[in-house]
Amino acid sequence: LPTQMLDIMSRLFDIGSHVAKPRDPGTVDFTANGLGDGFDVQHIEDLEGWINEMTEALPELTCFILPTGAPAAAHLHVARTVCRRAERRMVPLVVEDQTCDPNAMKYLNRLSDFFFVAARYVNYCEGQPEIQYQRDAPQTTQRQRVTRSLQHED
Repeated sequence: LPTQMLDIMSRLFDIGSHVAKPRDPGTVDFTANGLGDGFDVQHIEDLEGWINEMTEALPELTCFILPTGAPAAAHLHVARTVCRRAERRMVPLVVEDQTCDPNAMKYLNRLSDFFFVAARYVNYCEGQPEIQYQRDAPQTTQRQRVTRSLQHED
C-alpha cells in the first residue's frame, strides 16, 4: 500500500490543481497535460487494478460492515468519507458549470472504493475480524455483535 498511497497523494495534488484552474469557457475538451487542464483516465484504471488485486485476497463481502479494526484501517475509513465529501463538492463543477474534467470526479469516486477495500485488506493482513452491521430488531433491547474472520478457512 505505501507505493499506491504515494501515487494517490500525487494524483490528489493533480486534482487540486485542476479544480484551482477551471477550464476556459470556450474550450471544448479537457486535455490531461500535467498542467491542470484535464485528468488522465489511466489514473482511474490504476486504482481499479489495485482494487482488484486486494479484492482477490479478501473473502466475498455479503453484508454491511462497520468501519472498525486496525488503526490503519480506521484511518483509511476516515479518508474514504473525506473522499466522498470531496466528490460531492465536485459534482456542481462537473455537471452544472462544466469547468472540471469528469475524469477527476470519477477518480475520487473510485478512490473512495479503493480506501474501503484497502481498509478491509489491512484488517485481513493484521488478522482483525469484520464486525457486521446489525439492524435494530424491535423486539430486543440490545443488538447482537456479529464478527467474521477475514482469514480464509481451509
